[in-house]
Amino acid sequence: MNEYSVVNPSTGQTLAQYDTLTDVAVVEKIKTADAAYRAWRTIPVVERAAVLRRAAELHRERRDDLAAIIVREMGKPMEAALGEVDFAADITEFYADQAELINADQPLDILGEGSALIRRAPLGVLLGIMPWNFPYYQVARFAAPNLVLGNTILLKHAPQCPESAAAIEQIYLDAGAPEGAYVNLYVTNEQAADVIADPRVQGVSVTGSERAGSAVAELAGRHLKKVALELGGSDPFIVLSTEDLDATVTAAVDGRMDNNGQSCNAPKRFIVVDELYDAFVEKFAAVMQSCKMGDPFDPDTVLGPLSSLTAAERLEEQVNRAVAQGATLVVGGHRDGAFFEPTVLTGVSEHMDAYREEFFGPVGVVYRVADEDSAIRIANDTPFGLGSYLFTTDSDQADRVADRIEAGMVFVNCVLADSPELPFGGVKRSGTGREMGLLAADEFVNKKLIRVAPKPV
Repeated sequence: MNEYSVVNPSTGQTLAQYDTLTDVAVVEKIKTADAAYRAWRTIPVVERAAVLRRAAELHRERRDDLAAIIVREMGKPMEAALGEVDFAADITEFYADQAELINADQPLDILGEGSALIRRAPLGVLLGIMPWNFPYYQVARFAAPNLVLGNTILLKHAPQCPESAAAIEQIYLDAGAPEGAYVNLYVTNEQAADVIADPRVQGVSVTGSERAGSAVAELAGRHLKKVALELGGSDPFIVLSTEDLDATVTAAVDGRMDNNGQSCNAPKRFIVVDELYDAFVEKFAAVMQSCKMGDPFDPDTVLGPLSSLTAAERLEEQVNRAVAQGATLVVGGHRDGAFFEPTVLTGVSEHMDAYREEFFGPVGVVYRVADEDSAIRIANDTPFGLGSYLFTTDSDQADRVADRIEAGMVFVNCVLADSPELPFGGVKRSGTGREMGLLAADEFVNKKLIRVAPKPV
């Protein structure tokens, strides 16, 4: 069965197909990962770190080939694809650098005599279920901290990313990881459910849609497995004041157009105070419209195709429905195959579907507000709570508004500022848990208490 296929979204051409594993092969993969865990966890931390460091080096050595793979798989512009490979390498190297700190004992101050400490111990085999929009970055931020802790990884990638999935597994093998430490799984959703149920699997991490996250969380809960979820987002971009509106607009467009508009933590709702609104909309629409759309292998291309024809058709239906319900289409709105024009909507009200939907593509919705309180009300009036962006020249206002925004992350006067040391995650329907930063190493770990009584006199 060929559930895993490389279909170039620019042309619709099927370039490669990969067979789904048999049920017997899946069981063998779990067995191999479990056996590897028994040995991997006993390897000195410095040696586990060395494997990760070599994996980071291999990302960089194979940079061009790795980037070309994901341009073919999901239409990411080449420059963005190269940047993603670099980021995955940086994340992997970060956890190699932090390996000893992550695994260090934590002494506790106790009320009685004797001593106590927290020792971080791995849990065992973990399953990662990853999406198509960042084929390397998403995997790196899950796999790297857990491998350095001593866990082993089973990785189910998106069906449209089989080539990049295989490339990552090969990197870890070539980096010196033992067979079974990182295992690529070409499995169906039904087989993934069986993997979650297997008693040797101790936890599961999902990056994807609300529907996928909910289904996995329900299944993991039934089997008493730890779960981490990074789901959708409809991040606000709040503009309360600026000394350079052009620069603010550039930041807005850069954030919205990142990854062809298919980033869960991209700004999607632009909330602008009344005195800046008209100028912002005019400039924002003009810059959005000027973004070059075309062949993702062309280094000048800003906007490639969406990940699939189905994704583009879904976005087109959302935009058309928003306009039918009363929204104003300022620019864009047209689809050509899997390509979708940069689009700006205004006039969206809370009575429209678009008010609470996530537009997963190059569509920005701009809202006019009277003041700070109105901006916060709209920013928080969403089922999502992943990231947020705030532009203001008032440092006191920045601190005050950041405190009131219901999101896992707030970026003040900047976009595209993610970094390996910064934790990533959200609240509400955007998920649970954190990836990246040192917090990621606390998700799938046994924080074991060791209490020692004083020696008898």
